[in-house]
Amino acid sequence: MSAFELYNQRVLPGHRAIAMIPMPRLYDCAPMSLPVHILHGKKPGPTLCLTGAVHGDEINGVEIIRRVLKKTSLKQLSGTILAIPVTNMYGFIYQNRYLMDRRDLNRSFPGSENGSLAGRLAYLITHEVISKGTHCIDLHTGSLHRFNLPQLRLNTHDAETYSLAKAFQAPVILHSKLREGSLREYATKRSMPCLVYEGGEALRFSELAIRTGVNGICNVMKALNMLPAAKANNSVKLATELTIGNSYWVRAPSSGIIQSKKALGSMVKKGEVLAKICSPTHPEEYTLCSPISGIVIGANKIPMVHAGAAVFHIASFDAVELVAENIEILQEHFDESISE
Repeated sequence: MSAFELYNQRVLPGHRAIAMIPMPRLYDCAPMSLPVHILHGKKPGPTLCLTGAVHGDEINGVEIIRRVLKKTSLKQLSGTILAIPVTNMYGFIYQNRYLMDRRDLNRSFPGSENGSLAGRLAYLITHEVISKGTHCIDLHTGSLHRFNLPQLRLNTHDAETYSLAKAFQAPVILHSKLREGSLREYATKRSMPCLVYEGGEALRFSELAIRTGVNGICNVMKALNMLPAAKANNSVKLATELTIGNSYWVRAPSSGIIQSKKALGSMVKKGEVLAKICSPTHPEEYTLCSPISGIVIGANKIPMVHAGAAVFHIASFDAVELVAENIEILQEHFDESISE
């Protein structure tokens, strides 16, 4: 078992280190660095890349990675973990989804050494870190004022990636097309299995989303034989695998104040009332009904909406009644468990 080298760090088996990789400077010329945690196991195995806050305001991933890195079970690690808790440091500092140039880092991969600020940061991340990995888990939340039920997004037609998704034990697995310039697209082109985890909302911690993410990453490492298998009494077993083939964003047909009637994880039937949209200055009300039967996996959390705004994300699949059961299983397990 040889040492693992990343940037200016040479990490011996059974050790860990933090590589501080210089980032592109802003106009004030203040130096900034990208911290990358390197945990190198005593035995050979896969190299798992963990990325949080690719969108700077999606902070649940930062806390998920922090808790994973604290796990005492990592003393038995086989293979290597490369973890970037704050991938978009610029956006994180300013509590913003994007970079200063208003570009989306997750539409800029693999980047360019001589490109825009987003392109240069994407190039740094892919060239120095992701290119050294064998597997990747990219951690996200809903965008500003949108809350996502804990879920995985991936290409369910790829057998290895789908197998890892099932091991993760998220309440919902969603088949998702690749987005141009995303980290997942870059990983896929390198034949690297990549899971995108979504849970919670921007600029807010969700304990359920965080614990589901920590538990899921550990489950994936066990499936990859990077960690010993869990004891039966410590593991979470969901009711069933819930894989979604399609989903639909329900948009507000009129502007006003929205009064939601359905919570995240709720089952809905076609034609069932999702919300009422009321005029703030007149007595008019509009009843918003679901166009399909399914489960609410995402919702707008701000009550003021414009016509055309996406307000409910509904996934359609068989056995929708099991989603609520899965959420209850996770919540009960996390309430009873004590973090390492």
